[in-house]
Amino acid sequence: MNTPTAPSKSTAAFFLQAAIAFAISFVGTLVGIAYLPIDAWQRGFLGMSLLFLVTSTFTLAKVIRDQQEASTVRVRVDEARLDKLIAEHDPFKTAA
Repeated sequence: MNTPTAPSKSTAAFFLQAAIAFAISFVGTLVGIAYLPIDAWQRGFLGMSLLFLVTSTFTLAKVIRDQQEASTVRVRVDEARLDKLIAEHDPFKTAA
């Protein structure tokens, strides 16, 4: 079983470095595609492939993050509390 750990806090410098690295790689790839000696439809295909790759990467990162957050102790305790409340709730019981 995975042992949950406290989530690490990213610094502003790390976030900036990651954003700059992403921007440079994305723009560099776009420029490379633009200057390739190929037909326009081939260039378009590579451009669409790049955009699909970027969006699917963001989606994968979000899914992994959501899965990791769902396995933390705090979330599991909250789910257990909610399950207990639902199990104990009787909708036909009148308030006294």
